Amino acid sequence: MNSPTTILSLVGLLVAWPDPTVAQSRPGRFEAGVQVSSAISSEFDDTDVGIGGRLSWFPVAVIGMESEINVFPAELSFSRSRVEGLFGVTLGPRFGAVRPFAKLRAGFLSVREAPGPFACILIYPPPLTCEIASGRTLAAFDIGGGVEVSATRRTFVRAEAGDRLVRYPGPVIDRNRTMRDGSFLGHDIRFAIGAGVRF
Repeated sequence: MNSPTTILSLVGLLVAWPDPTVAQSRPGRFEAGVQVSSAISSEFDDTDVGIGGRLSWFPVAVIGMESEINVFPAELSFSRSRVEGLFGVTLGPRFGAVRPFAKLRAGFLSVREAPGPFACILIYPPPLTCEIASGRTLAAFDIGGGVEVSATRRTFVRAEAGDRLVRYPGPVIDRNRTMRDGSFLGHDIRFAIGAGVRF
């Protein structure tokens, strides 16, 4: 059984037996989790699926400080893999076993070089895929929200959605054949679902 299937099975199991009487809400706690995430790109005809981990600290009950790393291992024509790192805050109160939250995070998307020779037409400015096919680390921002549901005193499941903004370099020609004179933001629809433990 592959890792994403294992995680989704665990999520389903935890959701099936939630125990709302044992949710922790004390400040100063930590959380660690694993997740499956996906991003639907506005600049490329691909849905990227990855797996990653997250560590959170709650200085007060309603604010979470978190860092997250995800690896997207699938080969695309212009990239052999991607690594995403996001760091920021979540904000939301807990209602029994449920915590809805808003999130605001910043970080990077590291686009690894193409898996093999990548043919590009010799025009200026180049297409975006040609500009990043040699490998590039791009600034990324994540804005959105989600919900966390306690399953037991120490375990939880979490689902989230948001807009991942990626700053692409210019000058380039984007997906719509529009010339971009300078850097610009691409919008990716991003989802994640996972499970974790508190300590």
